[in-house]
Amino acid sequence: MVSPSAAEIYLKEQFNDEDWTKRWTPSTKWKSASDMGEWKLTTGKWYGGGEKDTGIQTSVDARFYGLSAPMTKTYDSSSDKDLIIQYTVKHEQDIDCGGAYIKLLPGGKKFDSAKFGGDTPYKVMFGPDICGSNKRTHVILHYPPKKDNVQIKKDVSCEKNELSHLYTLIIKSDNTFEVKVDNKSVRSGTLEEEFEFLEKKEIKDPSKEKPKDWVDKKKIPDPEDKKPDGYDDMPEEIPDPDAEKPDDWDDEDDGEWEAPMLPNPDYKGPWSSKTIPNPEYKGPWEHPMISNPDYKADDKIYAVCAEGCTHVGFELWQVKSGTIIDDIIVTDDVKEAQAFAEETFFAKKTAEKEMYDKVKEEEKPDVEDDEDMDFDDDDDMLPDDEDMHDEF
Repeated sequence: MVSPSAAEIYLKEQFNDEDWTKRWTPSTKWKSASDMGEWKLTTGKWYGGGEKDTGIQTSVDARFYGLSAPMTKTYDSSSDKDLIIQYTVKHEQDIDCGGAYIKLLPGGKKFDSAKFGGDTPYKVMFGPDICGSNKRTHVILHYPPKKDNVQIKKDVSCEKNELSHLYTLIIKSDNTFEVKVDNKSVRSGTLEEEFEFLEKKEIKDPSKEKPKDWVDKKKIPDPEDKKPDGYDDMPEEIPDPDAEKPDDWDDEDDGEWEAPMLPNPDYKGPWSSKTIPNPEYKGPWEHPMISNPDYKADDKIYAVCAEGCTHVGFELWQVKSGTIIDDIIVTDDVKEAQAFAEETFFAKKTAEKEMYDKVKEEEKPDVEDDEDMDFDDDDDMLPDDEDMHDEF
């Protein structure tokens, strides 16, 4: 009996020290310096882990943001390991357009951190991306047989409010996956069914076509229903029977008087016969299906890092900055990811919400003070008693 392999943690990052800049490298050669924004270490305006519990935040509007770091060890999915990527995102800026997704990257010692950007090959892209009314959680996996990246078929929703949210992607070695937001499952299934990795199992039989005598009309005109005699002679409009020629109407000057026209209440429109069920109806024709000769089953779809993944990174564009990234873990064990979530996100969640509510309450305008100010201003505009006496 083969004993289960020990859980591995390939990256765990909490950004709680100034040395984070030694572990992470900005993408200085991706775009021009004027196009790039800087990441800053901060707790944010509301937080739940204390003043020493920090994350990294985008700090300049309308900028690109690139950052990457090597994992502590290479993740190799060819050895039947699961893959879990998890981290938190907080959009303090009430985001209007911008991404906050993470990428799992190959490259090893040849990986060029300074040039890391949108065109850098990746194996997994996961996380929220928002622009206007479009908001989704990207789930994109590289598939070597196609030499391409494949996106999940149906959009996965994401959170847009100003609080921290936990994003978790689980890819299992049985070719299933699950996406969680705040530990709640928002999408799960098989990789084959939810992504277009493989060709379809069945295709329409090219040798078959709809028979020419196939009847798929449910109803036909009733041959017994005849158009009434004189039906087409019925006018759409008739002269107003209540109209009278004005007394001052002069036929010589005004022409022959004609009564105004009204819709004919007896007019029923163009005639059409009643319909009856078609006795020859066979139902909709279904194209016969056959096995697709191009379909090839693959029990290794999950193995996105068959040749090894060595780095993680963020390459983002944000119109309005203020997003905070924190508490990243890459592991092959769901229990490790859950334990880290309990230690970080869930331990801070309640306190963060309380602080958020307090900050928002303090930001509200003081209505009573405004009313008092307006009242005082009105008093200042009134003359005092002595002035009134002087006027008289």
